[in-house]
Amino acid sequence: MTRPDPAFLDVRPILAAGGEPFDDILRAVAALAPGQALRLVASFKPVPLFAALARKGFVHSERPLTGDDWEVLFTPAATVPSEEPATAPAAGDAQAWPAPARALDNRGLSPPEPMVRILETLATMAAGEVLEALNDRDPIFLYPELAKRGHAHRTEPRIVAEGGKAFQILILAGGAAAVSS
Repeated sequence: MTRPDPAFLDVRPILAAGGEPFDDILRAVAALAPGQALRLVASFKPVPLFAALARKGFVHSERPLTGDDWEVLFTPAATVPSEEPATAPAAGDAQAWPAPARALDNRGLSPPEPMVRILETLATMAAGEVLEALNDRDPIFLYPELAKRGHAHRTEPRIVAEGGKAFQILILAGGAAAVSS
């Protein structure tokens, strides 16, 4: 049995307009015929998407295009792994967390730079310290990475006087292990 031609989705216009294409990608995946692949074009290498779609049973192959653009082919794997939760369990009450030891303002940055900056900063922090980050978008691809690294997080939309709406992310380095003692 031959597989149908891959569906095609170009998310560059969504990203250029400051939007978050994750919901569009999930809709495209949900609309795939059995065995059908998705060919995705983005203005950056969508590394966080690899794990998200792997949990939905897809393997990927990627290739650079011109400039910073990338094409990724997501193909259904032979077996579909079980679905994992998208976010780490909260470690205690965020109100009981210490004041942020570090702060990052990621507003105005294009994906995946905010996630990269957050993960690099967390790698330099001690367990139990809190990182506060402001992002333009809800960092949905960041949450599985935080869970894998054992960090707890809280995210809230905030109105920021100097720039309108932002997402405030508080991340407890070391996650539950840091607050269980």
